[in-house]
Amino acid sequence: MRVEDIKAYIESGILELYVLGDVSHEEKLEVEAMAAKHPAIKAELEEIEKSLQSYADANAVEPAENLRDKILNSLVTNLADDRIFNTKEEEKPEAGVVEMSNPRQVTVYKYAFAACFVLLIVSVAALINAYRQIDQSDTLIASLQSQNQRIANTVSFKDHELEILHDASFRMVKLQGTKKSPSSSLMVAFSPAKKKVMIDMADANMPANDKDHQYQLWALVGGKPVSLGVFDADTTSKDMKEMESIASADAFAVTLEKRGGSPTPTMDEMMVLGKF
Repeated sequence: MRVEDIKAYIESGILELYVLGDVSHEEKLEVEAMAAKHPAIKAELEEIEKSLQSYADANAVEPAENLRDKILNSLVTNLADDRIFNTKEEEKPEAGVVEMSNPRQVTVYKYAFAACFVLLIVSVAALINAYRQIDQSDTLIASLQSQNQRIANTVSFKDHELEILHDASFRMVKLQGTKKSPSSSLMVAFSPAKKKVMIDMADANMPANDKDHQYQLWALVGGKPVSLGVFDADTTSKDMKEMESIASADAFAVTLEKRGGSPTPTMDEMMVLGKF
């Protein structure tokens, strides 16, 4: 190779790029081959290396004291967290400088607390809602049970009424109104064999009694009155009301007495009377 070609090769800048490591693999092999063949190129290459080293030494910057800790910690944890490896005593902050806590750690704790608080509220709300639903269900079940019991009692009583109507041992006696209450009437079902007396509230036509008075049913036995209990003129009731038991009777009568009944009938207050 001619001297002019060698000079042109040196001035091309390829040698500087080689020293800096900014060449391809083919260019690297080419530079090393040229330096091995031509002493001038090798000498220029060495001179460039020395110049760059001298420039680096002249402009070197002393690294911070805690940089070693950060590098070690980064190598071990791959987190670049300089709070773990502190081989030297940490420098105290300069006067007037406020050292701040790690904002990332505070943010994580803040969001974690907020998430837990929200979860707590949702859980409490769900429990309250579940309790209300259970309480409503219990109330509904109790109401249905009470209603079913009333229906069962009504059905049972209606069956009992049908039994009375179809029972040949019962005799039906209609009590007619007296001068005290001409429009009044009451139907009595009496079974001497079963010693049962029933009054038909659905067919009853009796004036309403006040809170201080009640109607009292009497059975006349051998001309003597026998009390069979008291009742109210409930116009809403459609049931048969069972009174006290008796084995025989010649007639039945109803008087208006003080609430709770009287040991003897008040004849002036006789409302209805009926005989067999």
